[in-house]
Amino acid sequence: MSYPQQGQGQPYQQQQQQQQAYKGGYAPAQQQQQGGPVARGAGANMKRRNAVAAWLGLPIITFGIYGLVWFFKVHNELHEYDRRIDNAATNALLSMIFGFITLGIWPLVMWVKLAGRISQAQRAAGLQPTCSGGVGFLLGILGFGVLYYQLQLNKVVDRYGETPAGQQVSLVA
Repeated sequence: MSYPQQGQGQPYQQQQQQQQAYKGGYAPAQQQQQGGPVARGAGANMKRRNAVAAWLGLPIITFGIYGLVWFFKVHNELHEYDRRIDNAATNALLSMIFGFITLGIWPLVMWVKLAGRISQAQRAAGLQPTCSGGVGFLLGILGFGVLYYQLQLNKVVDRYGETPAGQQVSLVA
């Protein structure tokens, strides 16, 4: 065991306690690297999906069922990625299944709210939010909504490089 020389700062035991306290977690902001974004929290990385397959391929093969699965999974992954994003996965799925009761208005509201959740995830990743509810709404009416939203989600996933889905990643905002 080595002891610090006089005038070198904290005693050895305090240094050891600090090092053990930060293993597996995030160091306080003053100990982070200067100039880079400061980690504000952590969440589970989302799955990177092929946007064309999610938009066209799988819904055709599954007779539209994959569209419901995609909508549920995207909402669930957004919540797992950033806990500040409310967990609306069940609500989103129910809006699609029983949306006819409200003449399709409830699914449209959930569709536009998805853009806000994606924008919030983009901010949490340290990216400039580019997802727009208006664009998503218009493209959704034309049949390209899933393609647009999946491309926007892939920007968040690409921010973390080759980090596998479900692994913990840092949030910067």
